[in-house]
Amino acid sequence: MRIFISALAVLGFMSIAQAADPLPTDEAFRLSVKYGNDGITFNWNIADGYYLYRDHIDAKQGDETLRVYSEPGVQKDDPNFGQTEIYHSFATASLTPSQSGPIILQYQGCQDEGICYPLQTRIIDPATLEVTKPSSSDKFSSFTFKPSTRAAAASSEAKPDIKVEGPAIEVSKEKGLVQSLLDDGNEAFVILSFLLFGILLALTPCVFPMYPIMASALAREGDKLTPQRGFVLSSIYVVSLAFAFALVGAIAGFSGQNLQMVLQSPYTAGIVATIFGVLALSMFGLFDLQLPSRWTSVIHSKTSGTRGGKRSAAILGFSSALIVGPCVTAPLAGALLFIAQTANVALGAAALFALGIGKGIPLIIMSTIGGSILPRAGVWMENVKRIFGFAFIGSAIWMAAPLLPIGIDLLLWAILALAIAAFLLSESWKTINAKIIARAIGAAALIYGATLIVGFFSGGTDPLKPLDRLGGGASVQIAALQWTAVTSISELEAKLQSSNKPSLINITAEWCASCFTIERRVLTDNAVQTALSGFQLIKFDLTHLSEEKRNLMKQLNVVGPPTMIFFDSEGRERKGTRLLGDITIEHIISSASR
Repeated sequence: MRIFISALAVLGFMSIAQAADPLPTDEAFRLSVKYGNDGITFNWNIADGYYLYRDHIDAKQGDETLRVYSEPGVQKDDPNFGQTEIYHSFATASLTPSQSGPIILQYQGCQDEGICYPLQTRIIDPATLEVTKPSSSDKFSSFTFKPSTRAAAASSEAKPDIKVEGPAIEVSKEKGLVQSLLDDGNEAFVILSFLLFGILLALTPCVFPMYPIMASALAREGDKLTPQRGFVLSSIYVVSLAFAFALVGAIAGFSGQNLQMVLQSPYTAGIVATIFGVLALSMFGLFDLQLPSRWTSVIHSKTSGTRGGKRSAAILGFSSALIVGPCVTAPLAGALLFIAQTANVALGAAALFALGIGKGIPLIIMSTIGGSILPRAGVWMENVKRIFGFAFIGSAIWMAAPLLPIGIDLLLWAILALAIAAFLLSESWKTINAKIIARAIGAAALIYGATLIVGFFSGGTDPLKPLDRLGGGASVQIAALQWTAVTSISELEAKLQSSNKPSLINITAEWCASCFTIERRVLTDNAVQTALSGFQLIKFDLTHLSEEKRNLMKQLNVVGPPTMIFFDSEGRERKGTRLLGDITIEHIISSASR
């Protein structure tokens, strides 16, 4: 209970502390100007917690009002201006000068839950693109546009196709997931949607390790285990995990850090894999982990009362966020971007909490049913413990695979498959049905393990395609894709400028398990390589973070790997093509063909 109260207190404090001291105008809205073949483009990098009004972006040259082209923003019911459109993080507008005189640009923005800035005026020299502020004696200093003129200038006409010299990074201005759900309903609709997203994600590989953890805890209940007991313990586990998920996600989004960076690193992945290995050894009876209370974060405590079991389930759930949290999914990325861009920690954390609850609902159902079917004691219990031990070893290999040399995990899976075969084929089973099933699974495991051994010694790397290298095709496929690495905004802009091809940016990291799978099983596919043959391929590696990489992540609106962003030949992101999380062959082919 102290964990829950502390989590709520931290979330409450963060919500109260949202409105910080306002930044100077030029820091809140950083303006840059670029000159292209057909016009001028204005770009604003907007600080976190601030927004810019779309219909307050106006321009004039001499006595003529210029048409300003801008893309739709996010709808906002503003207390000062009513229903209007705003931009978070980034805004862009363009115009075509009508003469040679200076351009007068005006714009206005506000701080979330804070001040609104006065209308800003800047003077742009079309020849040099120098931006200056008007002096108090300047005839432009008190200039304002009529409302009718402003509305006309902010019309929803399509932006002209301007070829900019030295193209800036122009990411899609599509609404985020949370904002889109808010537009369709209200905050309750957002939370319900994230609950459903969690249920859909419940059987993904990232969530799988929760099942053997909870199942082993239930098995240790012995004669005390009932359906009601299974429901109570699993519910406490899931609620604790959801609290941790929401708390860490809110802190990460509020501080501008990535949830993966907070929860997962090579060290954290190694520690979690080691914990799974220790749990597996205890399941095989090498030693007993029913010891100090601090170890209840990795194993269910052995206590005679119900209170200790509930406390252990809460600690197990809270610590399991280390396993479930690092996997990027569209709902997770959407919630974190929403928190970072709007500072609405309360709604973002509530959405993440609902996501965690959704992921745990199938676990609760399994645990409730398991309370009536799991064996209580005897030889069956020992066999169940060994099965859980194999499951823990599999989880340890899965967690450690990104940290190991390519191909070593193939050998580890082979050893595990052969061990399972030995167990199932040598054990004396009580009934003839159990014996037949065990022998069949054991024989399949033996054949698969032997195939993995052959694949390992032939140079194979994929456990699902262990004999690929025997055909000689895999190495040719891998060599077909040539990636160029970038680490900063300037490097990415230079790459986009130097090529007339569309570009694909692959955001990855050595510690990213999903990236590891995509690299070996998706990017080596012939159809994918054909679809990407006309693209400039750029890799953005987040294994070791730097300030430049953080800035580039912010510029690209990237939460973490795996993420793929498709740009056209002008350096603009193609709308509706961004991919993240569980990226498949079909996803890449579809985005590349748009």
